[in-house]
Amino acid sequence: MIFNSVSFSIFFIVFFLLYWFVLNKNLKLQNGFILAASYVFYARADWHFLFLLAGSSAVSYFLGIYIGKVTNDRQKRLLLYLGLLQGLGTLVYFKYFNFFITSFANAFSIFHINLNIHTFQILLPLGISFYTFRTLSYIIDIYNDKTKPTRDWVVFFCYIAFFPCLISGPIDRPNLLIPQLEKKRNFTYEHGTDAMRQILWGFFKKMVIADNCAAVTNQIFDKYLVLPGSTLLLGAFFFTIEIYSDFSGYSDLAIGFARLLGFNVTQNFNYPFFAQNIADYWRRWHISLTSWVTDYVFTPIAIAFRDYGKLGLLLAIILNMLIVGIWHGANWTFVLYGFVNGLYFIPLIWLGKLGGKKKSEHSKLMPSLAVLKNILGTFTLVMLTNIIFRAESISKAFGYYRRLFSLSLFKTPVFQGKLDAAVTLFLIGLMFTIEWLHREKQHGLQIDYIKSRFLRLGIYFSLMFIIFIFDFTEQHQFIYFKF
Repeated sequence: MIFNSVSFSIFFIVFFLLYWFVLNKNLKLQNGFILAASYVFYARADWHFLFLLAGSSAVSYFLGIYIGKVTNDRQKRLLLYLGLLQGLGTLVYFKYFNFFITSFANAFSIFHINLNIHTFQILLPLGISFYTFRTLSYIIDIYNDKTKPTRDWVVFFCYIAFFPCLISGPIDRPNLLIPQLEKKRNFTYEHGTDAMRQILWGFFKKMVIADNCAAVTNQIFDKYLVLPGSTLLLGAFFFTIEIYSDFSGYSDLAIGFARLLGFNVTQNFNYPFFAQNIADYWRRWHISLTSWVTDYVFTPIAIAFRDYGKLGLLLAIILNMLIVGIWHGANWTFVLYGFVNGLYFIPLIWLGKLGGKKKSEHSKLMPSLAVLKNILGTFTLVMLTNIIFRAESISKAFGYYRRLFSLSLFKTPVFQGKLDAAVTLFLIGLMFTIEWLHREKQHGLQIDYIKSRFLRLGIYFSLMFIIFIFDFTEQHQFIYFKF
């Protein structure tokens, strides 16, 4: 049951009506209903691991209470380590165990030693990377006295399994979502209307932009060995737009559905393709993950390496980006992806511009040439690096680069569906134009400032018509579901 499915639409409409019109006077019943619906939602997606979700929540719930209660530092630290072992151990087993086995065996094969080690048939639970990070942030924040443990187990289980954000985030911190679960929520027309706008914008980005980009991307990456470099450049471009539209579209949907239920969750994207350097890009891309890793990984490492000056800062950033990379999956391509992104910070660190932000020119309709140059340079860097992210292996990524940076780069692009690609390019331009005009807003369709009701309705129905003609009945999986 995914957001862009008829079954979810029915599920959410029924849930919404009962939530606001039947249970709205009783907070405990509302929270219990959220929890039950969240578990039904997860069970429809992957019922095999429902008990893993509940078990992880239960362990973190009790550990949180005991960490908050214990005064002995040694015992408190031991409880923290138990929580980290449970969360990270579960994540490593399901997501990385086979990866470690094959990497270990491959290392020996270099010296012509065959260990004859077999991997296990381990299924990856949906959303484990996201809800595990929620449980970890909860117990770490309690240990650091940044939050208080909740004794309401329904509230805590809702925080971990809140269905709009369960499968692919955002990764909300306990201090953001738990207080909202503990107090009565109110529904307002203004918030509901804007939430619907954000949901419509999310559907447009996913079902129109991302899914049409995928049709071009897949055929190019599948046949990159026989296609000219000019076509491979288009493939890298379309994939970069695809993954942004797919994941930010999902985030818009998750945030919008949460807002319809009276919750404000973490903004996950802040127009990353308008960033003017790589540091600014990562502050805008998958914000809930990068801020999580920055707070819980980068900051402690940076403090530990502070005596080494710029070199220590660079090492902390590279380790930070390696974790961001490997978080995405058990493949050396993600390790390389994180490492390369870490290296991109070297010029910023060397020149002392890591913390500085480029002039945004928010008040201007069109960017200056200097700003446009920075934006295009950052986008190109991201686009070329995303080839590593998309490739099935490092060898295929290097093969793609070799073919891309050849004389065939100057040939006419060759691929099927050029007319569809041209239409998609036009729609991509439309998306970027709308987002540039609303780059100070929370989302691209936040057009409440337009006074004409008929003009607003015209925009809404135009987007819905575009979604309809691109076959709104098709259900394409979201990319980040596999992470």
